[in-house]
Amino acid sequence: MTGTSSGNGLRLNDLEAGRSKDNDDPDNHLDPDADPSDPFDIAQTKNVPPETLKRWRQAALVLNASRRFRYTLDLKKEEEKEQRKRMIRAHAQVIRAALLFKLAGENEFVSDAPVASPVDGGDYAIGLEQLASMTRDHKLSVLEQYGGVKGLSGLLRTNLEKGINEDEADLSNRRNAFGSNTYPRKKGRSFWMFLWEAWQDLTLIILIIAAAVSLGLGIKTEGLKEGWYDGGSIFLAVFIVILVTATSDYRQSLQFQNLNEEKRNIQLEVIRGARTVRVSIYDLVVGDVVPLKIGDQVPADGVLITGHSLAIDESSMTGESKIVRKNKKEPFLMSGCKVADGFGTMLVTGVGINTEWGLLMASISEDTGEETPLQVRLNGVATFIGIVGLSVAVSVLAVLLARYFTGNTEDPDGTTQFIKGRTSFDGAFNDVVKIFTIAVTIVVVAVPEGLPLAVTLTLAYSMRKMMADKALVRRLSACETMGSATTICSDKTGTLTLNEMTVVEAIVGKKKINPPADSSQMHPSVVSLLSEGVAQNSTGNVFVPKDGGNVEISGSPTEKAILSWAIQLGMKFDAIRSESTILHVFPFNSEKKRGGVAVLQSDSEVHIHWKGAAEIVLAACSGYLDSNGCLQSMNVDKEFFKAAIDEMAASSLRCVALAYRLCEREKAPSDEESCNDWVLPEDNLILLAIVGIKDPCRPGVKDAVKICMDSGVKVRMVTGDNIQTAKAIALECGILGSAQDVTEPTIIEGRVFRALPEKEREQMAQKITVMGRSSPNDKLLLVQALRKGGDVVAVTGDGTNDAPALHEADIGLSMGIQGTEVAKESSDIIILDDNFASVVKVVRWGRSVYANIQKFIQFQLTVNVAALVINVVAAVSSGDVPLNSVQLLWVNLIMDTLGALALATEPPTDNLMHRSPVGRREPLITNIMWRNLLIQALYQVTVLLVLNFSGLTILGLEDDGDKAHAHEVKNSLIFNAFVMCQIFNEFNARKPEEINCFKGVTKNYLFMGIVGFTLILQIIIIEFLGKFTSTVRLDWQMWLVSVGIGIISWPLAIVGKLIPVPKTPVSAFFIKPFRQCRRGRDDA
Repeated sequence: MTGTSSGNGLRLNDLEAGRSKDNDDPDNHLDPDADPSDPFDIAQTKNVPPETLKRWRQAALVLNASRRFRYTLDLKKEEEKEQRKRMIRAHAQVIRAALLFKLAGENEFVSDAPVASPVDGGDYAIGLEQLASMTRDHKLSVLEQYGGVKGLSGLLRTNLEKGINEDEADLSNRRNAFGSNTYPRKKGRSFWMFLWEAWQDLTLIILIIAAAVSLGLGIKTEGLKEGWYDGGSIFLAVFIVILVTATSDYRQSLQFQNLNEEKRNIQLEVIRGARTVRVSIYDLVVGDVVPLKIGDQVPADGVLITGHSLAIDESSMTGESKIVRKNKKEPFLMSGCKVADGFGTMLVTGVGINTEWGLLMASISEDTGEETPLQVRLNGVATFIGIVGLSVAVSVLAVLLARYFTGNTEDPDGTTQFIKGRTSFDGAFNDVVKIFTIAVTIVVVAVPEGLPLAVTLTLAYSMRKMMADKALVRRLSACETMGSATTICSDKTGTLTLNEMTVVEAIVGKKKINPPADSSQMHPSVVSLLSEGVAQNSTGNVFVPKDGGNVEISGSPTEKAILSWAIQLGMKFDAIRSESTILHVFPFNSEKKRGGVAVLQSDSEVHIHWKGAAEIVLAACSGYLDSNGCLQSMNVDKEFFKAAIDEMAASSLRCVALAYRLCEREKAPSDEESCNDWVLPEDNLILLAIVGIKDPCRPGVKDAVKICMDSGVKVRMVTGDNIQTAKAIALECGILGSAQDVTEPTIIEGRVFRALPEKEREQMAQKITVMGRSSPNDKLLLVQALRKGGDVVAVTGDGTNDAPALHEADIGLSMGIQGTEVAKESSDIIILDDNFASVVKVVRWGRSVYANIQKFIQFQLTVNVAALVINVVAAVSSGDVPLNSVQLLWVNLIMDTLGALALATEPPTDNLMHRSPVGRREPLITNIMWRNLLIQALYQVTVLLVLNFSGLTILGLEDDGDKAHAHEVKNSLIFNAFVMCQIFNEFNARKPEEINCFKGVTKNYLFMGIVGFTLILQIIIIEFLGKFTSTVRLDWQMWLVSVGIGIISWPLAIVGKLIPVPKTPVSAFFIKPFRQCRRGRDDA
């Protein structure tokens, strides 16, 4: 791969979605706002180097690392995991190397070294240890001693062609004798671990110590009955904060565990009772017969039964990027490896913990950690706010202590709190502890530890909901990046179409067969050759029930369509396969668009059958069999067949040609080794038939494409099909607007695109809407060109060869039904129903993540600004604060954990798809958010400070004989009004841009529940827990005043939303001069 950011995964030069350059270009200075020296400026975390991840962690101001970094990648653990993998691999290789050396010695001196007789394994003639040892150590001599794979299948009571029976008792016996295909996994962290982590916040620990000191002094000075309230109430408040935090984090952890379990549960095909059935990888047992094809993961240890050009990538086990060819001399297959080429069947000999893969998986705990660009940016925001909060807290502490010790701090009744020489040490120490507690509590409110966690919360919620929308998220960051996607490169087959294929047209000779499966219109010799070609040149399978039920056909949709057509022609699948022998197979290749097979007939004649893209196979044909079975020259009639293919393709049919040729027996290799090196002849072919396969468009795909186009996301179709077929489907789906659009470069062939110079490709890529006859490498080149042009690219893919494009794209989307395991592992999101409409839902969720985080930031910053300003102004002016420690801890709980739960779980709205994609460098706090939060914060600060300084007069409390009580009523009202402002402002935060903030609120039960819960708790605190919060009961008039102050925030928000804001982000005015100054200093 060249010229892309796959090398380091970072693109620090994105200005926004739609304008970026690849950072492999050293001369790229297109983005004046990108700051390479900013550790929090990470546009993409996919394939990012560890050094970059370390940088932002070191730059973050963190008071509770275990909580802040819980769902980010544990770099130390990751390194340990890699070391352990290397150790296990090395250990396995040492064992194997020693054994090979030993066997080599035995072969030198002893011709037939005796092998231990199979030990009885319960109902089976071979034991678990013998099987595991043979497979693990690749003991070919032991396998031969058992009689090869055929003899081994007898010991395991397995039929190599029909597999084992689907008898539950037999499956249970096999699990008991040889184990199940599961491995012990480390348990997830318990609730107590989350409690332990939640209280490790430095600020909370300081508060607990301060509470303990306050408790001791209170009991000492006022006695146990009254003296425990101050310290006890802080203890209780801290405990509630810890409990709610731990509960929220624990529930989140369970969601991730469930999603990980879903990712591991691979569905695969096995042959049982002569039928091909799909089972979970966990249900695999020793003795199962498993078909393997390109892109599959080897699901267990096993021995090769039959294979054609079978090549295995064993890098996941050996650590070496080496493709190993499997044959009779090298028959052992290791669990966890991938099929790189060819196909075959294997006999399962080891499952679960009895395999090296099982040992590896059991010894490595799966880390769910992974940061997303938004998480990193929020850590930057949290660090900035934290520094401001710490500065404010230190200033408040200094001012309060200075006022206290200079005798400027008075009690509500006017008594000076500290008089030098008169105030006792205990009394002064207790007052200082209270002042210190207030400063620490300001830090608790100011440092938003929950801000980066809110991303994880909304992503976890989105991931769970996306499962219902048929999308399984493998990488958290993809969920978020999808909101920035500017283009989707989609496959055609199965994504835009239903993948329900049927042969609707057939041309044999120059005759159109109608209906296409009417064999009476063809010569018997042509039917015979077609049947042979379809049966032998296929990775599918046909099961005919003995009771005369419906025939079951398995394989890819194209294979199933052609097999079904051939069965209607009269093909006897099993009979044809048993009558002839396959010499060599050239598996279907998405580069060459065809696949072939060499078949040895019973009369020693060799037939070579080819099947593939119609125009490609046709180009290799020199003749054709007419409907009478006579050989005709292709010279005259080639144009007829080309026109027939174009006509089919224009009707949106997939065109497949079947051809064959004879080969002299002497030219065909006789042994397996020379067979593997034999290149099947692919010239001078004789055309047998051209079939047109109908694959209708998915219902609703046209609407889904329109939604994408309207939301600024361009949909491009990239298909291996004929360009005419691609054009017809693109018009049907709405990807192409009209027939007038169908000109190059809007629609282009893969070979034309790949032949262009790199710079031209970049320019051309922006114009391409449909690419036909593309190879996986063409798809990769298109992705690279689009990314260099500034697009944020989402790519769908299902084949093994799509893996590089899926890996290279900003978001790789693999198909859950047709996708291979290799494609799924290279992707970020798996589309479970292979449906394009599900891709559009993922875009909606991606945008929703960003929108929800912005709602939460707006809400949290409003509380931060208001609480800090009120306490600072009051502290500086009067030496006292209206909001004490316990009250601030309650406010912290509302804005942090409960606020995140309420706002981060808002479902996506249709309005999200009427906007442009989210710019990668779009400021987190937009001008609209600044307007909203400043209006609300200014209102809250003004009203509450007026109440603080003139509240006694305004509320008519001056005449109250008990000044201390009047002061308590005023402060209780300020606290109550402040909380009411937050409750009402939570509604405003739901819709930062819309006038109607109540739209859809009743459908969000979690939001309503949290608002209701907060309100009920606030009533309980004011009315019944006054001793703990230093508040007094309020009468109904004071409650009306509190609610009135809070409810004004609604009309205020409506008025505020009418105020226009500049388009240039406010942050740009402050950041640009700072960066220019720093760059100038660096240059100097």
